[in-house]
Amino acid sequence: MLFSKRISKRMFPKFLVALLVLGLLVAGCGTAANDTSKPSAAGPVTVTFWHSMGGQPAKTLTAMVEKFNGSHSDIQIKLVYQGSYDDAFNKLKASPDQGPDLFQVYDIGTRYMIDAGLAAPMQDFIDRDKFDMSPIEPHVINYYKVGDKLYSMPFNSSMPVLYYNKDLFKAAGLDPAKAPSTFAEVEADAKALTKKVGDKTVYGFSQAIYGWFFEQYMARDGALYANNGNGRDAAATEALVNSPAGVEILTWWKKLIDEGYATNLGRKTADTQNAFGAQQIAMTIDSSGILPNLTTAAAGKFEIGIAPLPRGNNEVNSGPIIGGGSLWILKNKPKAQQEAAWKVVKWFLEPAQVATWTVGTGYLPINKAAVDQEAYKDFIKKYPSYQAAIDQLHNTPENRITQGARIGVFTQARATIENAIEQVVLNKATAKAALDDAAKKITDSIKEYNQTMGVK
Repeated sequence: MLFSKRISKRMFPKFLVALLVLGLLVAGCGTAANDTSKPSAAGPVTVTFWHSMGGQPAKTLTAMVEKFNGSHSDIQIKLVYQGSYDDAFNKLKASPDQGPDLFQVYDIGTRYMIDAGLAAPMQDFIDRDKFDMSPIEPHVINYYKVGDKLYSMPFNSSMPVLYYNKDLFKAAGLDPAKAPSTFAEVEADAKALTKKVGDKTVYGFSQAIYGWFFEQYMARDGALYANNGNGRDAAATEALVNSPAGVEILTWWKKLIDEGYATNLGRKTADTQNAFGAQQIAMTIDSSGILPNLTTAAAGKFEIGIAPLPRGNNEVNSGPIIGGGSLWILKNKPKAQQEAAWKVVKWFLEPAQVATWTVGTGYLPINKAAVDQEAYKDFIKKYPSYQAAIDQLHNTPENRITQGARIGVFTQARATIENAIEQVVLNKATAKAALDDAAKKITDSIKEYNQTMGVK
Protein backbone atom coordinates (compact mmCIF):
# COMPACT_ATOMS: atom_id res chain seq x y z
CA MET A 1 0.00 0.00 0.00
CA LEU A 2 1.14 3.56 -0.71
CA PHE A 3 0.33 4.52 2.88
CA SER A 4 2.62 1.81 4.34
CA LYS A 5 5.50 2.77 2.07
CA ARG A 6 5.49 6.41 3.18
CA ILE A 7 4.91 6.00 6.96
CA SER A 8 7.38 4.06 9.03
CA LYS A 9 6.25 1.97 11.99
CA ARG A 10 8.06 4.34 14.33
CA MET A 11 6.21 7.38 12.92
CA PHE A 12 2.77 5.75 12.75
CA PRO A 13 1.53 6.53 16.33
CA LYS A 14 2.53 10.19 15.99
CA PHE A 15 0.80 10.37 12.63
CA LEU A 16 -2.46 9.07 14.12
CA VAL A 17 -2.31 11.73 16.85
CA ALA A 18 -1.76 14.44 14.24
CA LEU A 19 -4.75 13.22 12.24
CA LEU A 20 -6.92 13.24 15.35
CA VAL A 21 -5.94 16.82 16.28
CA LEU A 22 -6.50 17.98 12.71
CA GLY A 23 -9.95 16.36 12.71
CA LEU A 24 -10.91 18.13 15.93
CA LEU A 25 -9.75 21.48 14.54
CA VAL A 26 -11.78 21.02 11.37
CA ALA A 27 -14.85 20.03 13.39
CA GLY A 28 -14.43 23.12 15.56
CA CYS A 29 -14.58 25.34 12.46
CA GLY A 30 -17.90 23.83 11.34
CA THR A 31 -21.48 24.64 12.39
CA ALA A 32 -22.02 24.28 16.10
CA ALA A 33 -24.74 21.89 17.23
CA ASN A 34 -26.81 24.71 18.73
CA ASP A 35 -26.40 27.16 15.83
CA THR A 36 -29.79 27.55 14.13
CA SER A 37 -28.75 30.38 11.80
CA LYS A 38 -28.66 28.01 8.84
CA PRO A 39 -30.32 24.69 8.02
CA SER A 40 -28.20 21.79 9.17
CA ALA A 41 -28.38 18.34 10.62
CA ALA A 42 -28.78 20.08 13.98
CA GLY A 43 -32.30 21.20 13.11
CA PRO A 44 -34.41 23.77 11.27
CA VAL A 45 -33.94 27.53 11.20
CA THR A 46 -35.93 29.20 13.98
CA VAL A 47 -37.69 32.45 13.05
CA THR A 48 -38.54 34.49 16.14
CA PHE A 49 -41.76 36.39 15.42
CA TRP A 50 -42.81 39.24 17.71
CA HIS A 51 -46.52 40.07 17.58
CA SER A 52 -49.12 42.17 19.40
CA MET A 53 -52.30 40.23 18.73
CA GLY A 54 -54.70 39.54 21.58
CA GLY A 55 -58.05 37.77 21.93
CA GLN A 56 -59.39 35.89 18.93
CA PRO A 57 -56.69 37.18 16.52
CA ALA A 58 -54.04 35.74 18.86
CA LYS A 59 -55.78 32.36 18.83
CA THR A 60 -56.01 32.41 15.05
CA LEU A 61 -52.35 33.41 14.66
CA THR A 62 -51.24 30.67 17.06
CA ALA A 63 -53.20 28.06 15.11
CA MET A 64 -51.69 29.27 11.83
CA VAL A 65 -48.17 29.12 13.23
CA GLU A 66 -48.81 25.59 14.46
CA LYS A 67 -49.98 24.69 10.96
CA PHE A 68 -46.83 26.17 9.45
CA ASN A 69 -44.54 24.43 11.91
CA GLY A 70 -46.30 21.13 11.34
CA SER A 71 -45.80 21.35 7.58
CA HIS A 72 -42.24 22.69 7.42
CA SER A 73 -39.19 20.74 8.50
CA ASP A 74 -36.65 23.40 7.49
CA ILE A 75 -38.18 26.38 9.32
CA GLN A 76 -39.96 26.73 12.65
CA ILE A 77 -41.68 29.89 13.86
CA LYS A 78 -41.23 30.91 17.48
CA LEU A 79 -44.21 33.15 18.24
CA VAL A 80 -43.62 35.67 21.02
CA TYR A 81 -46.32 38.04 22.30
CA GLN A 82 -44.89 41.44 23.21
CA GLY A 83 -47.95 43.24 24.57
CA SER A 84 -49.47 46.23 22.79
CA TYR A 85 -48.07 47.70 19.60
CA ASP A 86 -46.53 50.50 21.65
CA ASP A 87 -44.97 48.02 24.10
CA ALA A 88 -43.39 45.98 21.31
CA PHE A 89 -42.23 49.05 19.40
CA ASN A 90 -40.63 50.63 22.45
CA LYS A 91 -38.89 47.38 23.33
CA LEU A 92 -37.30 47.22 19.90
CA LYS A 93 -36.29 50.89 20.02
CA ALA A 94 -34.62 50.33 23.39
CA SER A 95 -32.64 47.24 22.29
CA PRO A 96 -32.58 46.79 18.50
CA ASP A 97 -29.91 44.08 18.75
CA GLN A 98 -32.22 41.99 20.92
CA GLY A 99 -35.08 42.18 18.46
CA PRO A 100 -36.79 39.37 16.56
CA ASP A 101 -36.24 38.07 13.03
CA LEU A 102 -39.79 38.95 12.00
CA PHE A 103 -41.62 41.85 13.62
CA GLN A 104 -45.25 42.93 13.44
CA VAL A 105 -45.26 46.74 13.56
CA TYR A 106 -48.33 48.93 13.62
CA ASP A 107 -49.03 51.15 10.63
CA ILE A 108 -47.79 54.34 12.25
CA GLY A 109 -44.36 52.85 13.01
CA THR A 110 -43.42 52.88 9.33
CA ARG A 111 -41.54 56.17 9.24
CA TYR A 112 -39.41 55.39 12.29
CA MET A 113 -38.53 51.87 11.12
CA ILE A 114 -37.22 53.29 7.85
CA ASP A 115 -35.42 56.30 9.34
CA ALA A 116 -33.76 54.14 11.99
CA GLY A 117 -32.48 51.76 9.31
CA LEU A 118 -33.75 48.67 11.12
CA ALA A 119 -35.28 46.79 8.20
CA ALA A 120 -34.13 44.67 5.32
CA PRO A 121 -36.48 46.16 2.69
CA MET A 122 -39.12 43.71 1.56
CA GLN A 123 -38.71 45.09 -1.95
CA ASP A 124 -35.24 43.55 -2.16
CA PHE A 125 -36.68 40.06 -1.64
CA ILE A 126 -39.58 40.76 -4.00
CA ASP A 127 -37.32 41.97 -6.81
CA ARG A 128 -34.79 39.17 -6.41
CA ASP A 129 -37.45 36.45 -6.53
CA LYS A 130 -39.64 38.29 -9.06
CA PHE A 131 -42.41 37.69 -6.54
CA ASP A 132 -45.82 38.52 -7.99
CA MET A 133 -47.49 41.25 -5.93
CA SER A 134 -50.40 41.79 -8.31
CA PRO A 135 -52.87 39.70 -6.22
CA ILE A 136 -52.34 41.97 -3.20
CA GLU A 137 -54.90 44.75 -2.72
CA PRO A 138 -53.38 47.97 -4.15
CA HIS A 139 -54.86 50.29 -1.51
CA VAL A 140 -53.16 48.21 1.17
CA ILE A 141 -49.85 48.18 -0.70
CA ASN A 142 -49.96 51.94 -1.34
CA TYR A 143 -50.09 52.71 2.37
CA TYR A 144 -46.80 50.93 3.01
CA LYS A 145 -44.97 52.03 -0.14
CA VAL A 146 -42.26 54.66 0.02
CA GLY A 147 -41.97 55.83 -3.56
CA ASP A 148 -41.81 52.54 -5.44
CA LYS A 149 -40.23 50.67 -2.54
CA LEU A 150 -41.99 48.37 -0.10
CA TYR A 151 -40.16 48.12 3.22
CA SER A 152 -42.64 45.84 4.97
CA MET A 153 -45.36 43.41 3.95
CA PRO A 154 -48.99 44.13 4.87
CA PHE A 155 -50.35 41.56 7.31
CA ASN A 156 -53.25 42.50 9.57
CA SER A 157 -54.89 45.24 7.54
CA SER A 158 -58.11 46.89 8.59
CA MET A 159 -60.40 49.81 7.90
CA PRO A 160 -62.72 51.71 10.21
CA VAL A 161 -66.38 50.84 9.82
CA LEU A 162 -69.67 51.67 11.46
CA TYR A 163 -71.10 48.82 13.54
CA TYR A 164 -74.79 49.02 14.35
CA ASN A 165 -77.41 46.95 16.15
CA LYS A 166 -80.00 45.91 13.56
CA ASP A 167 -82.49 44.83 16.21
CA LEU A 168 -82.40 48.23 17.89
CA PHE A 169 -82.82 49.86 14.48
CA LYS A 170 -86.00 47.85 13.90
CA ALA A 171 -87.33 48.68 17.37
CA ALA A 172 -86.75 52.40 16.68
CA GLY A 173 -88.58 52.23 13.36
CA LEU A 174 -85.39 52.61 11.33
CA ASP A 175 -84.51 50.52 8.27
CA PRO A 176 -81.88 47.97 9.42
CA ALA A 177 -80.66 47.70 5.83
CA LYS A 178 -79.88 51.43 5.64
CA ALA A 179 -77.10 52.63 7.89
CA PRO A 180 -76.26 56.34 8.20
CA SER A 181 -73.56 57.59 5.83
CA THR A 182 -73.06 61.21 6.95
CA PHE A 183 -72.61 63.03 10.23
CA ALA A 184 -76.13 64.46 9.89
CA GLU A 185 -77.62 61.00 9.34
CA VAL A 186 -75.72 59.57 12.33
CA GLU A 187 -77.14 62.37 14.45
CA ALA A 188 -80.72 61.76 13.23
CA ASP A 189 -80.50 58.00 13.74
CA ALA A 190 -78.84 58.39 17.14
CA LYS A 191 -81.71 60.64 18.24
CA ALA A 192 -84.26 57.99 17.19
CA LEU A 193 -82.30 55.20 18.87
CA THR A 194 -81.69 56.88 22.23
CA LYS A 195 -84.24 55.87 24.87
CA LYS A 196 -84.73 55.27 28.57
CA VAL A 197 -84.85 51.66 29.73
CA GLY A 198 -85.78 51.71 33.41
CA ASP A 199 -83.29 53.95 35.16
CA LYS A 200 -80.70 53.57 32.39
CA THR A 201 -80.28 55.15 28.97
CA VAL A 202 -79.55 53.29 25.77
CA TYR A 203 -77.57 55.75 23.69
CA GLY A 204 -77.76 55.94 19.94
CA PHE A 205 -74.01 56.32 19.43
CA SER A 206 -70.61 56.26 21.08
CA GLN A 207 -67.01 56.00 19.97
CA ALA A 208 -63.83 55.76 21.97
CA ILE A 209 -61.57 58.79 22.27
CA TYR A 210 -59.01 57.38 19.89
CA GLY A 211 -56.67 59.34 17.64
CA TRP A 212 -57.00 56.78 14.85
CA PHE A 213 -60.70 57.58 14.47
CA PHE A 214 -59.91 61.28 14.09
CA GLU A 215 -57.32 60.49 11.38
CA GLN A 216 -59.89 58.38 9.55
CA TYR A 217 -62.57 61.06 9.65
CA MET A 218 -60.03 63.58 8.32
CA ALA A 219 -59.21 61.35 5.37
CA ARG A 220 -62.87 60.51 4.77
CA ASP A 221 -63.50 64.25 4.43
CA GLY A 222 -60.59 64.71 2.02
CA ALA A 223 -58.27 66.53 4.44
CA LEU A 224 -54.53 66.10 4.90
CA TYR A 225 -53.20 65.33 8.37
CA ALA A 226 -49.75 66.82 7.62
CA ASN A 227 -48.21 69.04 4.96
CA ASN A 228 -46.09 68.00 1.98
CA GLY A 229 -48.70 65.55 0.79
CA ASN A 230 -49.04 63.91 4.21
CA GLY A 231 -45.26 63.66 4.38
CA ARG A 232 -45.10 61.58 1.20
CA ASP A 233 -43.94 64.16 -1.35
CA ALA A 234 -41.34 65.40 1.11
CA ALA A 235 -40.78 65.04 4.84
CA ALA A 236 -43.69 66.52 6.79
CA THR A 237 -42.85 69.65 8.77
CA GLU A 238 -46.29 70.77 9.93
CA ALA A 239 -49.46 69.19 11.30
CA LEU A 240 -52.74 70.24 9.66
CA VAL A 241 -55.11 68.77 12.23
CA ASN A 242 -56.71 72.17 12.95
CA SER A 243 -58.12 72.48 9.44
CA PRO A 244 -61.87 73.13 8.98
CA ALA A 245 -62.41 69.39 8.56
CA GLY A 246 -60.77 68.68 11.92
CA VAL A 247 -62.82 71.36 13.68
CA GLU A 248 -66.04 69.99 12.12
CA ILE A 249 -65.26 66.48 13.43
CA LEU A 250 -64.84 67.57 17.04
CA THR A 251 -67.76 69.99 16.87
CA TRP A 252 -70.05 67.18 15.68
CA TRP A 253 -68.63 64.75 18.23
CA LYS A 254 -69.33 67.15 21.10
CA LYS A 255 -72.78 68.08 19.78
CA LEU A 256 -73.96 64.46 19.89
CA ILE A 257 -72.87 64.18 23.52
CA ASP A 258 -74.33 67.55 24.49
CA GLU A 259 -77.69 66.65 22.95
CA GLY A 260 -77.74 63.37 24.85
CA TYR A 261 -77.72 61.09 21.79
CA ALA A 262 -74.19 59.83 22.42
CA THR A 263 -72.15 59.05 25.51
CA ASN A 264 -68.46 59.42 26.28
CA LEU A 265 -66.98 56.13 27.46
CA GLY A 266 -63.36 57.27 27.51
CA ARG A 267 -60.23 56.22 25.66
CA LYS A 268 -60.31 52.44 25.96
CA THR A 269 -61.82 50.96 22.83
CA ALA A 270 -62.65 47.81 24.80
CA ASP A 271 -65.06 49.81 27.00
CA THR A 272 -67.03 51.01 23.99
CA GLN A 273 -66.95 47.55 22.42
CA ASN A 274 -68.31 46.04 25.64
CA ALA A 275 -71.08 48.64 25.78
CA PHE A 276 -72.06 47.80 22.20
CA GLY A 277 -72.14 44.07 23.02
CA ALA A 278 -74.29 44.78 26.08
CA GLN A 279 -76.71 46.84 23.91
CA GLN A 280 -76.02 49.99 25.91
CA ILE A 281 -75.22 51.80 22.66
CA ALA A 282 -76.74 51.17 19.23
CA MET A 283 -73.93 52.38 16.95
CA THR A 284 -70.16 52.67 17.21
CA ILE A 285 -67.07 53.21 15.08
CA ASP A 286 -64.26 50.67 15.21
CA SER A 287 -61.86 48.55 13.19
CA SER A 288 -63.08 45.86 10.80
CA GLY A 289 -60.61 43.66 12.67
CA ILE A 290 -62.80 43.39 15.78
CA LEU A 291 -65.73 41.70 14.07
CA PRO A 292 -65.12 38.31 15.75
CA ASN A 293 -65.06 39.92 19.21
CA LEU A 294 -68.28 41.83 18.59
CA THR A 295 -69.91 38.79 17.02
CA THR A 296 -69.13 36.74 20.13
CA ALA A 297 -70.60 39.47 22.34
CA ALA A 298 -73.76 39.74 20.22
CA ALA A 299 -74.34 35.99 19.83
CA GLY A 300 -77.93 35.07 20.66
CA LYS A 301 -78.83 38.68 21.46
CA PHE A 302 -78.87 40.78 18.29
CA GLU A 303 -77.74 41.01 14.68
CA ILE A 304 -74.77 43.20 13.81
CA GLY A 305 -74.77 45.48 10.79
CA ILE A 306 -71.59 46.85 9.19
CA ALA A 307 -71.40 49.98 7.04
CA PRO A 308 -68.70 52.29 5.66
CA LEU A 309 -67.27 55.02 7.87
CA PRO A 310 -69.64 58.02 7.81
CA ARG A 311 -68.32 61.22 6.28
CA GLY A 312 -68.83 64.83 7.17
CA ASN A 313 -71.62 66.74 5.52
CA ASN A 314 -69.67 67.59 2.38
CA GLU A 315 -69.66 65.71 -0.92
CA VAL A 316 -65.94 64.92 -1.10
CA ASN A 317 -65.18 61.64 -2.84
CA SER A 318 -62.60 60.30 -0.44
CA GLY A 319 -62.19 57.37 1.89
CA PRO A 320 -60.47 56.07 4.99
CA ILE A 321 -56.90 54.89 5.49
CA ILE A 322 -55.54 51.41 5.97
CA GLY A 323 -54.91 50.53 9.61
CA GLY A 324 -53.45 47.52 11.36
CA GLY A 325 -49.89 46.33 10.96
CA SER A 326 -47.27 44.87 8.68
CA LEU A 327 -44.38 42.42 8.85
CA TRP A 328 -40.78 43.60 8.92
CA ILE A 329 -37.61 41.54 8.44
CA LEU A 330 -34.81 42.98 10.58
CA LYS A 331 -31.56 43.54 8.74
CA ASN A 332 -29.21 42.90 11.66
CA LYS A 333 -30.03 39.18 11.60
CA PRO A 334 -28.00 36.43 9.86
CA LYS A 335 -28.75 35.86 6.20
CA ALA A 336 -30.28 32.44 6.85
CA GLN A 337 -32.65 34.02 9.36
CA GLN A 338 -33.73 36.67 6.89
CA GLU A 339 -34.31 34.13 4.13
CA ALA A 340 -36.37 31.95 6.44
CA ALA A 341 -38.41 34.99 7.55
CA TRP A 342 -39.08 35.82 3.89
CA LYS A 343 -40.43 32.30 3.33
CA VAL A 344 -42.73 32.77 6.33
CA VAL A 345 -43.97 36.09 4.91
CA LYS A 346 -44.75 34.49 1.55
CA TRP A 347 -46.63 31.68 3.28
CA PHE A 348 -48.84 34.15 5.14
CA LEU A 349 -49.69 35.79 1.80
CA GLU A 350 -51.03 32.61 0.22
CA PRO A 351 -54.78 32.77 -0.53
CA ALA A 352 -55.59 29.91 1.85
CA GLN A 353 -53.73 31.53 4.73
CA VAL A 354 -55.21 34.97 4.06
CA ALA A 355 -58.71 33.47 4.03
CA THR A 356 -58.03 31.72 7.33
CA TRP A 357 -56.74 34.99 8.79
CA THR A 358 -59.79 36.99 7.66
CA VAL A 359 -62.28 34.39 8.85
CA GLY A 360 -60.59 34.13 12.24
CA THR A 361 -59.98 37.83 12.83
CA GLY A 362 -62.05 40.10 10.61
CA TYR A 363 -58.94 41.65 9.09
CA LEU A 364 -59.20 42.39 5.39
CA PRO A 365 -58.43 39.68 2.81
CA ILE A 366 -55.40 41.43 1.34
CA ASN A 367 -54.84 38.72 -1.28
CA LYS A 368 -57.70 39.14 -3.75
CA ALA A 369 -57.71 35.38 -4.48
CA ALA A 370 -58.61 34.68 -0.83
CA VAL A 371 -62.27 35.48 -1.52
CA ASP A 372 -62.42 32.36 -3.74
CA GLN A 373 -61.49 30.09 -0.84
CA GLU A 374 -64.36 28.02 0.59
CA ALA A 375 -63.59 29.21 4.11
CA TYR A 376 -64.06 32.83 3.04
CA LYS A 377 -67.22 32.06 1.05
CA ASP A 378 -68.74 30.44 4.13
CA PHE A 379 -67.67 33.45 6.21
CA ILE A 380 -69.30 36.01 3.91
CA LYS A 381 -72.51 33.95 3.81
CA LYS A 382 -72.59 34.04 7.60
CA TYR A 383 -71.70 37.75 7.80
CA PRO A 384 -72.94 39.34 4.55
CA SER A 385 -72.60 42.81 6.09
CA TYR A 386 -68.82 42.36 6.05
CA GLN A 387 -68.94 43.03 2.32
CA ALA A 388 -69.35 46.70 3.25
CA ALA A 389 -65.75 46.73 4.51
CA ILE A 390 -64.52 45.15 1.25
CA ASP A 391 -66.55 47.58 -0.86
CA GLN A 392 -65.15 50.49 1.12
CA LEU A 393 -61.62 49.19 0.46
CA HIS A 394 -62.29 48.99 -3.28
CA ASN A 395 -64.16 52.29 -3.50
CA THR A 396 -61.48 54.35 -1.78
CA PRO A 397 -59.54 56.49 -4.29
CA GLU A 398 -55.75 56.39 -4.31
CA ASN A 399 -54.24 59.73 -3.34
CA ARG A 400 -52.02 61.34 -0.75
CA ILE A 401 -54.95 61.77 1.64
CA THR A 402 -56.09 58.15 1.64
CA GLN A 403 -52.49 56.91 1.78
CA GLY A 404 -52.33 58.41 5.25
CA ALA A 405 -49.71 60.59 6.90
CA ARG A 406 -46.14 59.46 7.33
CA ILE A 407 -44.55 61.10 10.36
CA GLY A 408 -42.11 59.71 12.86
CA VAL A 409 -44.00 60.92 15.94
CA PHE A 410 -47.38 59.39 15.29
CA THR A 411 -47.64 57.81 18.73
CA GLN A 412 -47.23 61.22 20.37
CA ALA A 413 -49.52 62.81 17.80
CA ARG A 414 -52.35 60.42 18.57
CA ALA A 415 -52.01 61.04 22.28
CA THR A 416 -52.06 64.79 21.63
CA ILE A 417 -55.24 64.50 19.56
CA GLU A 418 -56.86 62.34 22.24
CA ASN A 419 -56.11 65.05 24.80
CA ALA A 420 -57.72 67.61 22.49
CA ILE A 421 -60.85 65.48 22.01
CA GLU A 422 -61.11 65.01 25.76
CA GLN A 423 -60.84 68.75 26.39
CA VAL A 424 -63.63 69.42 23.92
CA VAL A 425 -66.12 66.79 25.08
CA LEU A 426 -65.50 67.75 28.71
CA ASN A 427 -66.19 71.46 27.95
CA LYS A 428 -62.64 72.55 28.73
CA ALA A 429 -61.90 74.03 25.29
CA THR A 430 -63.55 74.77 21.98
CA ALA A 431 -62.82 72.50 19.03
CA LYS A 432 -60.79 75.24 17.29
CA ALA A 433 -58.73 76.15 20.35
CA ALA A 434 -58.01 72.52 21.27
CA LEU A 435 -56.92 71.65 17.73
CA ASP A 436 -54.84 74.81 17.31
CA ASP A 437 -52.92 73.80 20.42
CA ALA A 438 -52.64 70.19 19.23
CA ALA A 439 -51.37 71.27 15.80
CA LYS A 440 -48.61 73.34 17.39
CA LYS A 441 -47.53 70.53 19.72
CA ILE A 442 -47.48 67.95 16.93
CA THR A 443 -45.62 70.33 14.61
CA ASP A 444 -42.98 70.95 17.29
CA SER A 445 -42.60 67.18 17.79
CA ILE A 446 -42.22 66.62 14.04
CA LYS A 447 -39.51 69.27 13.79
CA GLU A 448 -37.64 67.82 16.75
CA TYR A 449 -37.87 64.32 15.28
CA ASN A 450 -36.66 65.46 11.88
CA GLN A 451 -33.68 67.19 13.45
CA THR A 452 -32.81 64.23 15.70
CA MET A 453 -33.10 61.65 12.93
CA GLY A 454 -31.48 63.83 10.26
CA VAL A 455 -34.63 63.85 8.13
CA LYS A 456 -34.66 66.48 5.38
